Amino acid sequence: MDIIELRQDVWGREVVAGISWDLLWLVAAAALVAITSHLLVSAFLKKAVRPAPGGRRLTRHAPADRAFHWVMAASVFVLLITGVLPILGIRFAWLTIHWVAGIVLTLAVAFHMVRSLFWQDAKSIWVVPRDLGELRRHPPRAAKYTLAQKSMHLAMAVVVLVVIGTGILLMTVIDMPWWERSNWLDESTLGWMFVLHGASTLALVALIALHVYFALRPEKLFYTRSMIKGWISENEHRAHHDPARWLPDETA
Repeated sequence: MDIIELRQDVWGREVVAGISWDLLWLVAAAALVAITSHLLVSAFLKKAVRPAPGGRRLTRHAPADRAFHWVMAASVFVLLITGVLPILGIRFAWLTIHWVAGIVLTLAVAFHMVRSLFWQDAKSIWVVPRDLGELRRHPPRAAKYTLAQKSMHLAMAVVVLVVIGTGILLMTVIDMPWWERSNWLDESTLGWMFVLHGASTLALVALIALHVYFALRPEKLFYTRSMIKGWISENEHRAHHDPARWLPDETA
């Protein structure tokens, strides 16, 4: 199976055309294997703690952060649908929808970065050596975010920034409402932009599959609820978090 696709340019030279989309099936199979393996292992291990949502309601996510999450989720799903379905042979007018969703994602990420740096504790999502202690405890006692959540955030941040960066460059070579297409990128560079854009798309497919799976697991549903309603209960906080590292305020 090829990783990249090649083509001949106007001078008959072999140049990179983009990622090989045969890898999509490999990525989908790998995600399915990972999810199935986790299901099987979880079935034989001690059941995860599922505390009742009792006690006070404690704020986990502010309305602005929940709005960002769902705007980002919607834009990423639109990008994947409009980017992958044509590759699978489903033809429709996808390009305009694709770049509009890309602009929405870019603005959402820019908002999130500014908010994280100036209005939130950006360090709370960084992976630090102390987080590794969670691997030795069951259930782990984390700060606001668990090691798994921090790792997922880091992976998503890298992949999404690559998607945005390459997407912006690729927008310069198509007709837009604000400019006409340009040929300022040579064919080799353009091919590698398609490789990076395609590879980050494949990575998004895998990461989103895992993210959705864990968000729907019964013992993790209280985190999903907090991304919708903003709160976790006092019992859930006590069972999964270390009050010395994260002690949220009561929901107003």
